[in-house]
Amino acid sequence: MKTYAGGKTGPGVCAALAVVLLSVGALAQSGPRLREEDRVRLAEAFRVGDRVGDRVWKGWSKAPFAVLLVTPEHEFLLRHPRPSDDFTRLGYDQLLKSEVYFRKRVFEPNLLATFPAVGGVSTIVIGQPENTQARTSTRWVVTLLHEHFHQMQDSQPRFYEEVNQLNLARGDQTGMWMLNYAFPYEREELAQQFSVVSRALANALGARQGKDFRDKLAAYLSARKRLQNLLAADDYKYLSFQLWKEGIARYTEYRVAKEAAARYKPTKEFASLKDFTPFAEDAARSLVAVMDDLEKMSLSERRRTAFYPFGAAEALLLDRARPRWQERYFVEKFSLDRLLAPRTAETRAAARSSVCLIEGQLLFWSNVPAP
Repeated sequence: MKTYAGGKTGPGVCAALAVVLLSVGALAQSGPRLREEDRVRLAEAFRVGDRVGDRVWKGWSKAPFAVLLVTPEHEFLLRHPRPSDDFTRLGYDQLLKSEVYFRKRVFEPNLLATFPAVGGVSTIVIGQPENTQARTSTRWVVTLLHEHFHQMQDSQPRFYEEVNQLNLARGDQTGMWMLNYAFPYEREELAQQFSVVSRALANALGARQGKDFRDKLAAYLSARKRLQNLLAADDYKYLSFQLWKEGIARYTEYRVAKEAAARYKPTKEFASLKDFTPFAEDAARSLVAVMDDLEKMSLSERRRTAFYPFGAAEALLLDRARPRWQERYFVEKFSLDRLLAPRTAETRAAARSSVCLIEGQLLFWSNVPAP
């Protein structure tokens, strides 16, 4: 490079360098961009998780939080430790506190799932609200945190190894068995007993403190045992796995919204979105929906998704009957049976401290219309 006195670069070289820098800047600005409302929603989900996550589940903040947002044309990857080579870096987003990468769309825009979608890392794959069942901003944020709880489940030591030891995959190497397992949903006797157990569960949750609750809890556990006896061993393992995994994730949605309503103030940008609803309203509607499902849902019609509200209701029952059950949740993997088992008189006494609160919630929210 030719230089002049004092080491200064000649004017021709400066002009050429300016052209190069402008070209680099143009490249940095090229490519798709996240919609502003999507950035606001993602940032809110990260904030809510930071604020209330460890109050809902101890240690939740240590779980991975990689997210792949699927839009009709592209996918945007955030908070991922090792993006695969098919992604292009867009740059660091100060609002999201993350590097952002993109690629052409691979997954369906209506997807709501968590699996090792990129680089073998458990990743939330989620469409924009209008393209998913979540529909609205607050529900979408809570749903994203439902999926984030799956990341906490997946990150437990030996998780995938222990899932394989259930021997339910039957040769499937993709993980799709979790959705497609041949459970006997349409067996009439089974469907009838599932309805009986669901109503018994609703009765236990609505019971008064003391003997009424103990009697209805015992009636529920007895009906649940009869349901187990109708199932082959592998079918019951599958039911238990779904209640443990998806049911508790649905319960976590409710707990997140409830804690956010009490301890988190939405940002101005999030609250200004046209489809914003308060977290307290989302929590209330979630609880009403669970109770309504227990009374009305059909196993043969709802199939696997019937296990979501059922498992969530069992978690609410555990809150009341076994107050410290979450301490054992990740130890007693893939089944709630031991957590539901009768405890000592000391544990029953401790449970009474949570009874009034839950009864108050059920009474207050019974007047909230279901979504």
